[in-house]
Amino acid sequence: MDMITRAPASDAVPSDRVSPVNSHNEWDTLEEVIVGRLEGAVIPSDHSVVTCNVPGMAARAQSLFAGFRYPKIMIEPAQRELDGFVALLRSLDIVVRRPDAVDHRKRFSTPEWSSRGFCNSCPRDSMLVIGDEIIETPMVWPCRYFETHSFRPILKDYFQRGARWTGAPRPQLTDELFVPEFRVPKRGEPISYILTEFEPVFDAADFFRCGRDLFVTRSNVTNASGIEWLRRHLGDGYRIHEIESRCPNPMHIDTTILPLGPGKILINPEYIDVDRLPAILKRWDILVAPEPDPITDPMLRITSLCGKWLNMNVLMVDEKRVIVDPHHTATMRALENWGFEPIPCEFLHYAAFGGAFHCATLDVRRRGALESYF
Repeated sequence: MDMITRAPASDAVPSDRVSPVNSHNEWDTLEEVIVGRLEGAVIPSDHSVVTCNVPGMAARAQSLFAGFRYPKIMIEPAQRELDGFVALLRSLDIVVRRPDAVDHRKRFSTPEWSSRGFCNSCPRDSMLVIGDEIIETPMVWPCRYFETHSFRPILKDYFQRGARWTGAPRPQLTDELFVPEFRVPKRGEPISYILTEFEPVFDAADFFRCGRDLFVTRSNVTNASGIEWLRRHLGDGYRIHEIESRCPNPMHIDTTILPLGPGKILINPEYIDVDRLPAILKRWDILVAPEPDPITDPMLRITSLCGKWLNMNVLMVDEKRVIVDPHHTATMRALENWGFEPIPCEFLHYAAFGGAFHCATLDVRRRGALESYF
């Protein structure tokens, strides 16, 4: 079988049609975005690759209630915040697309394993936009195996209107991919990963884009083979640089390091050693994220699937305006001091479903062209 599954060429798709998909970086003016949904969400499956990335008390609760629907006490406040976020984006004249609502409790299987689903709250994880191409990624959580199917009506529409649509090789996710009896490294121990190199796997959220240069962290959902697959797929027109993370259970780059504009990079001082950044990034202004304002609500602390650094998980509307949760007052002040214009939007309850503003979105079209910033 071919390594790459592409939507076939068709006379129904004129070759001169301008693609509705066009996004090369994280900061050009945002024109169209996909935002996730919460309907039908269930607690993610009890699998070692899931549990190793879920913090503290949430990991214990997740393993006990895996496959059950999220309770209303968690869904309702997150849904109110999500509705407010969508309304904010539309008020900024940004086109918002939404996936289909799905009953994620339905069980599915391959010849080797079976699972229930999770949710389609975070399109940033399952799809990577490079220019006019959307790449469906080979995600490693079994409960997310068919997650992009809820986005297929949108993807088909983009394809018919001229976008390129690619699927990375669908992984087997058999035991050979996972290190037996893996445990998260303790403080001071070398960083290790649950994944072997049995097959290429990666989440799109482990990458960020700066035109012709992409940056990635290897993690518990992205292995070296996955990084190499994308490097070969993109070819000589792009460069992929790996960034070392000191996070003991790394998963997704956007709470570790994130560009806010050309020449400005936001870093997590706990996870990033500035001296070990790729040389080209050291030419940029390095903005050190302030310590997150503490979450005191017991329910939010117990149910979050994410680490504490979600204050970094912001969404750039353009090179100046940035959407951020108003709970993180220190982050808002820092952004203002750095010359940005924070737009406050409450979003803390979304952490129970996998993230914040950057995670909850996939920027499909930003006004701008492919450039080299280094």
